[in-house]
Amino acid sequence: MEKPHARIKSVPEDFVVDEEPAYPASGTGDHLFLHVKKRGLTTMDAVARLAEALGAPRRDVGVPGLKDKIAVTTQWLSFPAPPGSLVETKARALEPTADLEVLAITRHENKLRTGHLAKNRFTLRLRDVARDKIDQVKAAFLRLGETGVPNAFGAQRFGRQGDNVERALAFLSGKERGPRDVRARKFLFSSLQSHVFNAVLEERESDGTWNVPILGDLLKLESGGMFVCTDVQTDTERARQGELGPSGPMFGVKMRSPEHDALALETRVFSRLMGEGFDLGPTKPLGEGTRRPLVLRVQDLNVTLEELADAPAATGTSAASETPKPAEQRANLLVKFVLAKGAYATTVLSRVVTAEEGSPEAAPESPAGQEDADSFAL
Repeated sequence: MEKPHARIKSVPEDFVVDEEPAYPASGTGDHLFLHVKKRGLTTMDAVARLAEALGAPRRDVGVPGLKDKIAVTTQWLSFPAPPGSLVETKARALEPTADLEVLAITRHENKLRTGHLAKNRFTLRLRDVARDKIDQVKAAFLRLGETGVPNAFGAQRFGRQGDNVERALAFLSGKERGPRDVRARKFLFSSLQSHVFNAVLEERESDGTWNVPILGDLLKLESGGMFVCTDVQTDTERARQGELGPSGPMFGVKMRSPEHDALALETRVFSRLMGEGFDLGPTKPLGEGTRRPLVLRVQDLNVTLEELADAPAATGTSAASETPKPAEQRANLLVKFVLAKGAYATTVLSRVVTAEEGSPEAAPESPAGQEDADSFAL
């Protein structure tokens, strides 16, 4: 069945993301935590402006996760503010602008690091959905809320030109010099990790095991623990109940490997993509590796019909791939859900609709061009 069409990101208000922190700030310490709201800015644009205003080096700013540019987003950032510095005084004197506002200020003992967030809460507007497709779209979203979706990385992860993987392989093999900026090198390496993960997930999708265990799988519990699957029948039932699910590789020197059938599958895919005898040593400064769930759970899902007149005015044109329908035949849907850190809202949307961005200036935000609405952390 062909998926209905919709437009996203016609205006920043169509893509709202609120970051939920991994832990509350203590209120004391040498790091100033700023809760910021940005509109039409990349995370790093916001970091640059705030760092300059506060007199703090950009490299010392703590960023748990990146957020979209064409969006309205809230997130936490940390700035070094030892006793005697004027950082807090300057922060409290900041005036809000149309695209950047400081919502709250507090302190904590440590710097925020990549991945120091719990989840992201999304409120997305799908514009110009054909009215005769509304029930189909709603039903598809509700099914995803029950079953989850394959936790694939989207195209944004691999660069505007889609060449992040090739660039990463080139500098890791010594054929080319890598980016001078450490953050950019890490972005490229994360694209390579994501490429391998997606290939493993694709193979698991093709054999129907992306959401059920196979022998030797490293299974992730909803509570956060992880263990090796030795009883496929028992663990399959637990997976169907949503208690646990199989994980895939974000390879690195310290990544825990599965066993038995799962190890054989991942080894086969890794060797095909990376070649025999790939040296993990040079990757250590870029990321030590981890496991990522193959199943993306969609929480707190809610879909409501919104009349066109109720939404902010949009820019851009209707999806080019279908004939524009009269206004009375179209409607907007407001979709709300929560995803774990490192998960992509576009991954969820792509399972239900063919989404086209209504604004031609919308673009990924990272130096390597691969980030969507979430942190690249896992």
